[in-house]
Amino acid sequence: MNAVPADTLIAHLTQVKSNGMEARITSHYTNAMPLVRIDQEDILVGQIGSYSVIRQGTISVLALITSIGEDKNFIPNTNEKSPRFIFMIPVGEIAEDGSFSRGILHYPTPGAGVYAVGINEINAIFSQFRAFEFFIGHLSSHKSYPLSLNPQALFSRHFAIVGQSGSGKSWTVTSIIQSALKAMPHSHMVLLDLHGEYCWKTQGGVLKSAFPSYLVNYVDTTELEMPYWLMSFAELVDLFIDRSDKSASMQIVYMREIIQNLKRKEAAKIGLRSVTVDTPVYFSLAELYAAFKSANEEKREFGKVQGAMYGQFDEFLIRMQSRFNDVRYDFLLKPKKHNTSASLASLLREFVGLGTLKTNITVADLSSVPTDVRPAVSAQVGRLIYEFNYWNPKRREFPITLICEEAHAYIPREKGGQFEGTKKVMERIAKEGRKYGVSIGVVSQRPTELSETMLSQCSSFICLRTSNPDDQAYIKKLLPEAQGDLADILSSLSRGEALVLGEAAPIPTRVQIYRPNPTPKSNDVDFFSHWREGLDDLNVEEIVDLWRSQTRK
Repeated sequence: MNAVPADTLIAHLTQVKSNGMEARITSHYTNAMPLVRIDQEDILVGQIGSYSVIRQGTISVLALITSIGEDKNFIPNTNEKSPRFIFMIPVGEIAEDGSFSRGILHYPTPGAGVYAVGINEINAIFSQFRAFEFFIGHLSSHKSYPLSLNPQALFSRHFAIVGQSGSGKSWTVTSIIQSALKAMPHSHMVLLDLHGEYCWKTQGGVLKSAFPSYLVNYVDTTELEMPYWLMSFAELVDLFIDRSDKSASMQIVYMREIIQNLKRKEAAKIGLRSVTVDTPVYFSLAELYAAFKSANEEKREFGKVQGAMYGQFDEFLIRMQSRFNDVRYDFLLKPKKHNTSASLASLLREFVGLGTLKTNITVADLSSVPTDVRPAVSAQVGRLIYEFNYWNPKRREFPITLICEEAHAYIPREKGGQFEGTKKVMERIAKEGRKYGVSIGVVSQRPTELSETMLSQCSSFICLRTSNPDDQAYIKKLLPEAQGDLADILSSLSRGEALVLGEAAPIPTRVQIYRPNPTPKSNDVDFFSHWREGLDDLNVEEIVDLWRSQTRK
């Protein structure tokens, strides 16, 4: 092992546990600004989020400093300063040849020396990922050192970006996508944009984007079509049938029979030999309604005897008619472009970036979609991407990542409820998608409200500032026991600063995410300026018209 400079010794171990260590800082570094110089760089001793190495004999354990404090029970006899202690979490071992490995096999004992870590030692740990050139920011403890994550681990095994409102989630999402587009020019992503932050149109109709325009396929929700005939039979049941209705079972059986027959008729037209009730071919919703109406009004023997299904479908017909008359469902029930089986290929091309212009990222702007309909749209987009690659023979050469903004809004933790269908679709992707080249990135400000199944499938976490105790505790439960105390750092992070945990980084890493260029449209409203020099009047009539037409500018 190489000789270690004595002046980098900053503390001695006083306590060792499997999930943490405590060390007393040497008297030399107990002044107000304890700096140690290493690798031509001044490092603040005990800085939270920085690294240290505990050395004892042939043992070298890398640890992350999580807190620093003084001995509250210290009673000085002279001018002696109160002893200071640092608390650390071990993250891995450094071998004698300088190589790094996760986990701890050999623990040091109290009395071992704690040494400051310089940029050269840091580079030995992070250099294994630098070849990817997927740089997302710089180390908070070493601002001159850019951090590259492992994109294979991040995108192929699902990831989560969590943090409270204002912590920089949109900033982080944009920066990561921009970095991915630079490092991987053939990347394929679909982003569910719930607030119109990543692509938007100005009042003049000009499209603005947080990504290079030639790499983006913008899907405007005012023109979005996710035709009903692409829905699975189970989703159609959820849409049209009230399971609490006493005749619900009969409605389900009859709807299966009618849809099966309608799809067989379509299959014959397009030369398809066999179909199932879930085969994505066109069928007429009007014909489905007419079949139910006819059975519901059927009479025999010159109109004197009621048919077996007479009056059984009243609730179904009312529910179906109400859905059809609701303009919010027009994107689903009244397709204008995708109203033939042949239109499926063009719809798929649009969503995976293989249209007239080949693009890397599809941004589905859901900001104009009413809140109670967004889950249905999100589920349809997710299932479309999953089914596309499930049947794609070249799925391994064409992986796709689905990024779900505000995921807690439609992939909830609670069981049952109106979002259960969406939740099942997304959880299926989380559990099975990796086999077929489909991964998910979930973004949420409330991890406690997000599906546990979804989070349990994530192998990497980018955690921004989180001060809510419940969310901190929940994040802590998601981490390995030895790293649980890292959640205590979350409340002290600045905007755009994150703690990266999991397989995408070699060790738990505190990083300042690069400011995206261009930035998303997510900056806080400037209350001070607009309240000081703001508008005197508004066109309220225009606001009413936009509200009634469900149109946002």
